Amino acid sequence: MADVWWGIVERAGPARYEWRAYRELFRLAQEAGLKLQVIMSFHACGGNVGDAVNIPIPAWVREVGEADPDVFYTSPGGARNQEYLTIGVDDRPLFHGRTAIQLYADFMKSFRENMADFLESGLIVDIEVGLGPAGELRYPSYPESQGWAFPGIGQFQCYDRYLEENFRAAAAEAGHPEWELPDDAGEYNDTPDDTAFFTADGPDTPTYLTEKGKFFLTWYSNKLLEHGDRIMDEANKAFLGCTVKLAAKVSGIHWWYRHPSHAAELTAGYYNVGGRDGYGPVARMLARHDGAVLNFTCAEMRNSEQAQEALSGPEELVQQVLSAGWREGTEVACENALPRYDRRAYNQMLKNARPNGVGGARPRLAAVTYLRLTEQLLAGNKFRAFKTFVRKMHADQDYCPDPARYLRPLKPLERSRPAMPVDKLLEATSPEAPYPFDPETDMTVGGDLAEFIDWVFEKVEWVFG
Repeated sequence: MADVWWGIVERAGPARYEWRAYRELFRLAQEAGLKLQVIMSFHACGGNVGDAVNIPIPAWVREVGEADPDVFYTSPGGARNQEYLTIGVDDRPLFHGRTAIQLYADFMKSFRENMADFLESGLIVDIEVGLGPAGELRYPSYPESQGWAFPGIGQFQCYDRYLEENFRAAAAEAGHPEWELPDDAGEYNDTPDDTAFFTADGPDTPTYLTEKGKFFLTWYSNKLLEHGDRIMDEANKAFLGCTVKLAAKVSGIHWWYRHPSHAAELTAGYYNVGGRDGYGPVARMLARHDGAVLNFTCAEMRNSEQAQEALSGPEELVQQVLSAGWREGTEVACENALPRYDRRAYNQMLKNARPNGVGGARPRLAAVTYLRLTEQLLAGNKFRAFKTFVRKMHADQDYCPDPARYLRPLKPLERSRPAMPVDKLLEATSPEAPYPFDPETDMTVGGDLAEFIDWVFEKVEWVFG
């Protein structure tokens, strides 16, 4: 997997693309006999968990933001987030005559033109399309750069003038011109019960359950759906006919999942509460783009590993989101959210890859991305455990270089189906029971005993090192 950074390629100026460094990287991958999943990374790198470098969005785009700060997502307190352009400027020709959607579309068209030989040779097999901060389809509701810390609920990010104008127009059209954006949803590091918007403790009805709150959350999440749908449509047009799969990433916001409000999910744009599935519409939207892959995170996490006070539910969340994708007929992939090198995490990822075991009925994951290649991974026992994990991921079978033989044949990308009315997308909010998951994998890499043996070998190697 390789990020293709907008901030590197189009750094010199509008429509001045420099692809030579990426061509060299791809050539090296090809010579090594690898396949590539490339990410169209329209966000900045830096300020998120795991970011080790700083790659801002192009300077000429940031210069537009200096004159008009409302091109960036904005918190209730007026803090601007320069990681990704606000959805509010998707149709505003503010960037030297182009809209944000056109910026992303032109970038992808240029990528296809300049990487045609790598696409035709089969080197590139997946193209994940960045749809927001950290490349994920969400709002930047929990930015560490602005002081957020786990397990804060985050904040809504729709207070730039473009989104605020859009909300006011939508409220007026609904017969409520007096409605304003929320002012009672708390600060980044609040708990749900610190706020009137999310609380489950107060005597009054929390705002998210009122008519006004439901209208806002529907508008907020629908804007995200529309944004993702339009960029995926542009990606489909850009790569039409290429033998690749398109993909998009959905964030695994597991904290406060077991609170009635699901507050952290709501601020990120996933309207997922009791009686309403917030991920079904996302899966249905992706399915129309020739079955674009829904890539989800936190595949390695267990509930028992999480802080009790955060009311986390990563296992139930993974089960819900993967089930939503399978119900809507799109492929589903997963990755671990945080770097892990232990057998317990590997076993959880193996369970989620095949929820009913090797011999069980489908569904199962189409792909797994492992984070990440580091010196720590390659050290001694950790690498031995990782090799076992890879072997088990392939059900103890030998390496097979032909995707057509392991149930994931690639075909030329076909045109997206006609756009769906939002009401049709929202039909997928009707909750359904998730697919059943086995309690543990049938392809274990070992447990506590294996970890202890690893530790013994590590000490022996150190003594005789």
